[in-house]
Formats: sequence, C-alpha cells, structure tokens
Amino acid sequence: MFIYLVTRNQGKLKAAQNAFTAAGIELRTVEKDYPEIQADTSLEIAKFTALQVTKELNYPAVREDHSLFIHALNYPGPYTNYIEKRVSPEKLLEILSHYSDRNGHFEVSTVYVEPSGETFEYTFQVPMTFGTEVKGENAKGWNGLIRLGEETRAITEYPEEERLHLWNQGYQKVADYLASKAQNLVCS
Repeated sequence: MFIYLVTRNQGKLKAAQNAFTAAGIELRTVEKDYPEIQADTSLEIAKFTALQVTKELNYPAVREDHSLFIHALNYPGPYTNYIEKRVSPEKLLEILSHYSDRNGHFEVSTVYVEPSGETFEYTFQVPMTFGTEVKGENAKGWNGLIRLGEETRAITEYPEEERLHLWNQGYQKVADYLASKAQNLVCS
C-alpha cells in the first residue's frame, strides 16, 4: 500500500517516514504545489489539502499542518508563518517582555483521506515556551527562541532526530488507524 504525503518540509517528511515505514506503508511525495488556505484551525487547513490531493490523484493522501499559539497574545495560530515573516525574533522578545506568560503550544493536525471520501483526523498539542534570547546556529525565524516541552535548549540547539517523537504523533496515529483497518478486513 502507498499513500501520498503532501509536504515539501523535510522535517515533516522525516517524521512521516519514521511512522509509516515501521508500519510497512510506502510514502510518495506530491510534486505539485497546492495552495494553503487560510483558516482558523490547523485541522481545516490539513483537511482541505488532503481532500484536494485525493480527489485529483484518486489515491489516499495525508497532510499535516501545525500552528503556533502564543498564550499571552492569543495568537497567531494558523497565521504563524505570515506573522513570523514580519516580526523578527528580537521584536517578538520585545513584545513578550511586557507579559509574564512565556508559554505557548503547537497545534498539530494530521488528516488522512481515501478516494471514497473517508477521513481520519487527529489533532494534538506540543507545549512550548519562549526563551529570553535567540540561541543556536542558523536560527530560522523564531526557532532560536522556542523550547519544546520541558526542554531548556532552543530547537535550533539539538538535532531534529531528537524531536521526531514529538512531530510524528499524528502520522503514527494514521499508521495505527490503517493497521487496525487492515486487521479488521482480514478478520471479516
């Protein structure tokens, strides 16, 4: 069995491969760029694209989308990418200096869609905090400020492989769903 993975993000590809390879599911990446809608939740964004790809290719597809929520500011959520391009890490630190709450979370939604229209959806959160200074090499955007969970290091200070267990949870749930579904077909 194979499914299409809709991403060009190498981190998402590694996370998906980690989950699906262990389940014996082949991933194929989609070479076409699909527009990403603006919506209030990661689930809406992921579902829209997965449905579009499945309809066009007539094969199962999976799409993951994540959003960063800054609790003190009550944003940006799904609009993180847009705002992060306009607010430097230094400017974000200046803004956050007016608040005692430096917490936030990533909302991660993964959607699997079959050509029949059947979907499987899973959303989870990854807690995070903002540090008080930019750390790490090649700090892209706000990554030099972000500490995941109870981590004291910025995400730019340690290898991506150490974080795969956080990011592949949605893909793992899809792989488990597909394995359960296959098991039910064998038993019936």
